[in-house]
Amino acid sequence: MDHQNRVGSKPGSGGNLSESQAAVDRRERLRKLAMETIDLAKDPYLLRNHLGMYECKLCLTLHRNEANYLAHTQGRRHQSNLAKRAHMEREANLAPRMEMRARPIRSTIRIGRPGYKVTKSRDPRTRQRTLIFEIDYPDADEGLQPRTRFMSSFEQRVEPADKRYQYLLFACDPYEIIAFKIPNEPIDKQEGRFVSNWDKETKKFTLQLYFVEDDGMDKDTSETSEPEEVQERPVE
Repeated sequence: MDHQNRVGSKPGSGGNLSESQAAVDRRERLRKLAMETIDLAKDPYLLRNHLGMYECKLCLTLHRNEANYLAHTQGRRHQSNLAKRAHMEREANLAPRMEMRARPIRSTIRIGRPGYKVTKSRDPRTRQRTLIFEIDYPDADEGLQPRTRFMSSFEQRVEPADKRYQYLLFACDPYEIIAFKIPNEPIDKQEGRFVSNWDKETKKFTLQLYFVEDDGMDKDTSETSEPEEVQERPVE
């Protein structure tokens, strides 16, 4: 920049810079400094688009040439965004990371289906239908207790789906999983209405459940809704 021949100053006096001239001079000095210290090939935020212009991916700004982009990198906006980005990365590194622990795959040789007995009856007091399942696991692994769960008819792939029924599954290693097809009706989960017991001495698992009876249900209808010979239809 010519410091001798500024408008409004005497020759040789080196008059004062105006604000606009000082800003231009500052940007030029910053650009030259950036050209010497910054390698644009390693700048992760510089992107050259199909129009030949330069974009800053951090600030989402557009620049005509490299010099203009370098001047932008020394500005307040870019430096502020760099500080915010560094703060976010620092917090992410300090955040506790949950380690994914791989569960060991347990290989069990199945020895067939367990013996079972299913009893259907009615509660003489409440007239609720009840099912009692007795499953024998004489060779069950030590320390294991049989598990049960209900399965929707639409979850299984053995029989055609029927919304009128659901399945009650029993599982205990090393035996195969067995399932019983029962009516898809609400189960009474009140105290004393859904009871299970595992006898460690005899290795017998017992489960008794009660169906919730609809007061408006006709007696004949309730009788026919029970599955026929359910104890003879185990489904894997």
